[in-house]
Amino acid sequence: MVWFVIPIVIAYLLGSVSFSFLAGKLLKGIDIRNHGSGNAGATNTMRVLGVGPGIAVLLLDAMKGIIAVLLGRWLGDGGALLLVLCGVAAIVGHNWPVYFGFRGGKGIATTIGVMLTLAPLPAVFAGIVCILAIAATRYVSLGSLLFTALLPIFVWFMHFPVEVFCFSLVVFAFAWFRHRSNIIRLVQGNENRLGSRKNNSG
Repeated sequence: MVWFVIPIVIAYLLGSVSFSFLAGKLLKGIDIRNHGSGNAGATNTMRVLGVGPGIAVLLLDAMKGIIAVLLGRWLGDGGALLLVLCGVAAIVGHNWPVYFGFRGGKGIATTIGVMLTLAPLPAVFAGIVCILAIAATRYVSLGSLLFTALLPIFVWFMHFPVEVFCFSLVVFAFAWFRHRSNIIRLVQGNENRLGSRKNNSG
């Protein structure tokens, strides 16, 4: 039982490392959650700190997801259930980080890392649609929502383990819940675009 719990706990602690928060403190001495959209994520980092830091945070947050899943292989039995739970733990940590008062981001970058490790092709295909949507509309939130909505479809039709499919459904529900204010703004036509002066999609 211990071998099952330990990697999940470590994955949560890893996910709780907020690179957006750290970048704000190191580069400008600010709490990034008090600036821009108030979200500790890559998009808000890009808007507040610049493109370079934003990309760095995106990659580091995705890496958290990758390492979290690999922990299930290194420290556990490598079974699909454990890998999925480690991925969930990392995303929960990113959204509610124990080190930063449980105020984190929305978990999309970390989700990308988790899914790239669990189901590479579905993640790539959904990612392509996400990128095209963002390029066409400059709505990061729309791309994120499409990414999570398409994951279960691709995972199902590519016959990945049922644990991974269930995880993709959880990710979908989780992301759409976290983006509920963005969804309202998208429907109302008030959502801010990437590169605009104020962005609430981060």
